[in-house]
Amino acid sequence: MTEKLKRPRDPSQLAKLMIDLATGDDDHIKLTANEVRAAKAGTVGGPARAKSLTPQQRSEIASIAAQARWKKKS
Repeated sequence: MTEKLKRPRDPSQLAKLMIDLATGDDDHIKLTANEVRAAKAGTVGGPARAKSLTPQQRSEIASIAAQARWKKKS
């Protein structure tokens, strides 16, 4: 399994990352166990939660989320 790399926001750090990857010097750019766990949480936890909710509960949650999105735009 390959580990995901955290993409830097700073353009110069991103350039260094690209060069490190191109030259094969990427030993120091791995994610920590907590970062990997946090990245996986969204792909595992969401579907499990949706499966445990009733259609009525999912509908209520979706309505609240939609209202919050529309409230931000005004």
